[in-house]
Amino acid sequence: MTPQQHPIPSGFTAASTTSDVIKGIDLRGRTAIVTGGYSGLGAETVRAFLAAGARVIVPARSVERATAALVGMGGAEVWSMDLLDAASIDSFAERFLSLGEPLYVLVNSAGIMALPERTLDARGYEQQFAVNHLGHFQLALRLWPALKRAGSSRVVSVSSWGHRFSQVHFDDINFERRPYNPWSAYGQSKTANILFAVELDRRGRDAGIRAFALHPGSIETSLGRYLPREILKVAGFYDDAGNRVIDPSKALKTVEQGASTSVWCATSPQLDNRGGVFCENTDIASIDLSDPRRSWTPADSMTNTGVMPYAIDADSAGNLWTLSMRMLNLPSEAVPL
Repeated sequence: MTPQQHPIPSGFTAASTTSDVIKGIDLRGRTAIVTGGYSGLGAETVRAFLAAGARVIVPARSVERATAALVGMGGAEVWSMDLLDAASIDSFAERFLSLGEPLYVLVNSAGIMALPERTLDARGYEQQFAVNHLGHFQLALRLWPALKRAGSSRVVSVSSWGHRFSQVHFDDINFERRPYNPWSAYGQSKTANILFAVELDRRGRDAGIRAFALHPGSIETSLGRYLPREILKVAGFYDDAGNRVIDPSKALKTVEQGASTSVWCATSPQLDNRGGVFCENTDIASIDLSDPRRSWTPADSMTNTGVMPYAIDADSAGNLWTLSMRMLNLPSEAVPL
């Protein structure tokens, strides 16, 4: 486990917003790519980057819908890309690399959550793992030359408190030999996000590429479209009148508060010479030593913080990298040294 996995502390709080953390940050002349940047946390991350002067590119399956969603955002570019389509990811990366420009920030904010039924992509991979981890893994590797060209760049992956729901089951990623559970599948993909940051940082730090993963808090976005409102109400996310509860001390946040940790990880000078860590509440998280066999519920996210040790385990991070390369059929020379 990385010795840096402990609060700095940053001076920010669970209630800090993107405006708080971007204050004084100058991103003029720098390019950022934000997946999922046309809605929710991703869109707020894009807004903050643009406010600081960055050029921001947003990959999207539907350029038309994403462009419409970003009307009034002031300069965000929307390029075609589908995280479930390897050829589409390659095409996006090749388009960017053809510019010969450095990439300073890659924020992996797109994702899906708790699909009610086991769903496989065209390659036969469980879809949450494919979208949340594999697509972003491929994108980062394909953009590696541009990240390296920057001299100092960051890859930020939006993970979740929900990594507690499951470790990565290396022998059964696709739920072929175990019963499918929406939360286990989601948790596995979110643990993968954290392990990816650990190994990517190890491989990239000498080239100036640092990596981070984070929990944004519980925010009302389209990510939770498969979750029945009544279940969330019972868990305390909504009051008796059906209104969303906002209480940053319980990780119940606005979009501006939730995206603050993404923006902080991507831009803060406080994280210079740091990386491979999991963050929350706009700071590096502590390690949660709870029993990994504990049965967690979404409501526990309001009282339990930190990162589980298995999600920052260096051996597991290396194993996930090897497995991901194999699943994507990437040649060994594609592995950054």
